[in-house]
Amino acid sequence: MITIWHNPRCSKSRQTLALIESRGDFTIRKYLDDAPSADEIRAARDALGVTAIGMMRVKEQLFKDLGLSKTDPDDVLIAAMADNPVLIERPIVFSGGKAVIGRPPEAVLDIL
Repeated sequence: MITIWHNPRCSKSRQTLALIESRGDFTIRKYLDDAPSADEIRAARDALGVTAIGMMRVKEQLFKDLGLSKTDPDDVLIAAMADNPVLIERPIVFSGGKAVIGRPPEAVLDIL
């Protein structure tokens, strides 16, 4: 089963969704409305094979407003994403225990 953490207002997220629509069953999670828990974010980080900072929108003004840093420990960054899902890079596509950030959208083809 394919799952996408999707923001319909994001062009990259919409483009990625268009790519997976032809691949069979999938689930859309509008992560801004249905924020993932810290445990779900940890699982996503592990599936992506990155550190927490690697799945964050560091140019988001909120990142600066919260006083976050690229060198903060993963637990601090994960808590910030759980409390403020707008900080999660989008979209993230999950399939078969793996995950990919859809930037560029074609990057998700490797796990579909």
